[in-house]
Amino acid sequence: MVIYCAGPIRGDKQYQSFYKEIIKHVNSLGHTALSELNEKFKSAIPLNDAQIFKRDIKWIESSSFVIAETTSSSTGVGFEIAYSLFCLKKPVLALYKKGENSLSAMVSGCNSEILILKSYSDSEDLKKTISQYINEIENG
Repeated sequence: MVIYCAGPIRGDKQYQSFYKEIIKHVNSLGHTALSELNEKFKSAIPLNDAQIFKRDIKWIESSSFVIAETTSSSTGVGFEIAYSLFCLKKPVLALYKKGENSLSAMVSGCNSEILILKSYSDSEDLKKTISQYINEIENG
């Protein structure tokens, strides 16, 4: 399965290590994790903003669903979530670190039936949550 993985790239990178864990775990399960931080898809030349936008939109459109690290606010991640949910009607698993109070109200307050919001306590909990979600999608 092809899965788009979203997380902060330019903004608050405090939780970027968990974003990278998402990418690694999706790949380890035998799926394709589309992300700028996935070494498999690293561009040989720097892309300008328009090229990044076109690439990411294409990746979202070609994915089965989206997994997003949403602990810290990111305009880009918010845009990707909204585009996935409301333009493409594509499911989104939005993950955030338990106990942190930085989750955007635009994510936590969204009542879309295809947005699943889950907290995690550590890397192992994060991987368990991702595995369960993917299993539900595959068998659901």
